[in-house]
Amino acid sequence: MNADAQRQTGLMRYFRRGPWENLATALIALGVFMLMQPFSLVLFGYSLIVILTGTIGFVIVSHFPE
Repeated sequence: MNADAQRQTGLMRYFRRGPWENLATALIALGVFMLMQPFSLVLFGYSLIVILTGTIGFVIVSHFPE
């Protein structure tokens, strides 16, 4: 196996869909929690950014190989 094939295999292992989808879903859930909590106005203010980041991440990650 040459160096290019090993590097591509390593990248394919790193960019698998499952763990990244779980991370994006957790980010969306965190944003929804931040949106619905009654304790901090700062968390509420950043909730939309967190939800959008998780959603865009999920859309990108859904194109990764399984």
